[in-house]
Amino acid sequence: MNQQFDMIIIGGGLVGASLACALKDTSLSIALIEAQSTQAQLYSDVSIDNADLRVSALNRASESFLRTLGVWQVLPEQRLSAYDKMRVWDGEGTGHIHFDAAELAETHLGHIVENSVTNAALLEALYAQNNVQVFNPVKLENIEQTSDDSFGYLLQLDNGQILQTPMLIAADGGRSRVRQWAGFDTREWDYQHHALVCTVEVEQNHQACAWQRFTEDGVLAFLPMANSNLCSIVWSCPESQAEHLLALPDDEFLSELSRAFEYKLGKVQACGQRAAIPLRQRHAKTYVKDGVVLVGDAAHSIHP
Repeated sequence: MNQQFDMIIIGGGLVGASLACALKDTSLSIALIEAQSTQAQLYSDVSIDNADLRVSALNRASESFLRTLGVWQVLPEQRLSAYDKMRVWDGEGTGHIHFDAAELAETHLGHIVENSVTNAALLEALYAQNNVQVFNPVKLENIEQTSDDSFGYLLQLDNGQILQTPMLIAADGGRSRVRQWAGFDTREWDYQHHALVCTVEVEQNHQACAWQRFTEDGVLAFLPMANSNLCSIVWSCPESQAEHLLALPDDEFLSELSRAFEYKLGKVQACGQRAAIPLRQRHAKTYVKDGVVLVGDAAHSIHP
């Protein structure tokens, strides 16, 4: 017999898991399907070896939202990095802008948090919710629309289970299979850039500051992590440059990165694993269609 739910969310990343948590006080029965294992080293100190390559800058509004969900309170302090300043400048030295929480009479502007850490805390909260059933790690094999006019959907999972729902939420990212299956039209183009990401150790204290340098080729950001000498970097650059940077030995990469960042924090002394993520703009022309709703990157993805 098929399991029936009022709503099924495909994708248990930050957006899908946050949505499920936000519906905790409703009478809706909800299923959340996530293909990837969502384990994270929540309670260890951050290091180059264990840091997630993907981080998010959570502003105070996002913190407040997560607090209302009961999630912010369980995020481990040793993986949270408050930033109270931002320094942004261009590569020609002709323009710069600074932001400081003290000027706003605030303690901080936001926190840098690894995506896997936030995600693990969200899912931990979901497992305690009576109205949400989490299927993880489980892959969606097939979607069929029921034969009646109720816009019902049958979902077959790779573990053999079949779920049924009148409402399907696509939270499965920029290359959403659900969006493609449902036939949503999109406007999209390739930025011809990749985002190179990694965790680095810098010579000087990062000063709880988020740093960003604009050049004619792209943007280089150093985001402060919980260890005062670790930063998560995002280097947006043309694809050929990203491939070159990935292929460099560590010592040559560190030298090139230090120069590109103008030694703002001294030399970059060490780096963890490097990866490059293609950057592509996508925007669905509509977000709702026949009982299917697009959220997050499934609805719109832009240059970070």
